[in-house]
Amino acid sequence: RVGQIIAIRTKVNRAFKTSMEVGIKVTVQDVLTNAERIVSVAYATYVAKPVGDGKVELKPVQLLSAEDHLEHSLAIERRRIRLGYAQVFQKLMQESNKEGDFYTCEEEDGVSTEHTRVQSTELVLPPHANHHGNTFGGQIMAWMQTVASISASRLCRSHPILKSVNMFKFWGPSFVGDRLVFNAIVNNTFHNSVEVGVRVEAYNCEEWIKGQPRHINSAFLIFNAVNDKGELLTFPRVQP
Repeated sequence: RVGQIIAIRTKVNRAFKTSMEVGIKVTVQDVLTNAERIVSVAYATYVAKPVGDGKVELKPVQLLSAEDHLEHSLAIERRRIRLGYAQVFQKLMQESNKEGDFYTCEEEDGVSTEHTRVQSTELVLPPHANHHGNTFGGQIMAWMQTVASISASRLCRSHPILKSVNMFKFWGPSFVGDRLVFNAIVNNTFHNSVEVGVRVEAYNCEEWIKGQPRHINSAFLIFNAVNDKGELLTFPRVQP
C-alpha cells in the first residue's frame, strides 16, 4: 500500500542452453518493526538479445549455497511443467477447432460473458520502452491488469483483487509507436474467484491501416473480491 517499503530481490536460478530462469521475491517491510512479509514470488524466463542471427549460449551459474542448489533443481522441474502446459493447451485447442466439435454450457441464470468483454487501445511512447525501443514487459502487464480488472468487476460489482497471473508469455515484441489493443473477457468463475483471459495485439502504422495485427501476448488473470468486512464475495456463474 501507499507508504509501505517494498523490497525486490532477484537472482538467476539456472541457466539453460540459451535461456535462464530468474527468481523474483517481493517483500513488504514494516517501518516500525522492520519485519518483512512476502508479497509475491515469481519466476521469469529470459533469453539474451541475439547478435546477428545466432542465439546467445549461456554459461552455467555458480551455486554458492544450499538454497542455490535447491532453486537450481526446482528450475528444471518448473521448466518441464511449463513446457508440458504448452503442449496440453495446444492439444486442447486443436481438438476444439475440429469441425462440428464444440462445447456448450447452459447455466440457469448465468451472466453472459459478453457482458464482461473489455477492449482498450494504448500507444507505446518512449517512457513505456527500454533502451532498445521494446515495450517494457511490466508496462504490458499493467495495462493487461487494468482491462482484466474492469472485466472482472462487471461480475462482482466491487473492486477485484489480483491473486495470480498464469501463462503470461511474450509471443513477439512491440516497439515505440505501436498501437497495442487489449481484449479481455471472463472465461469462467469458481465460487470465490474468476479467471479473465487477456489477448494483446500490436500494430505499427502500416499494419493498423491494413488491419493486420501481431499477436504479442496472452495471459490468464485470477481475481477475488471482498466486501467491507473483508469477506470473500461469491461470483455468479457465467454463460459462455
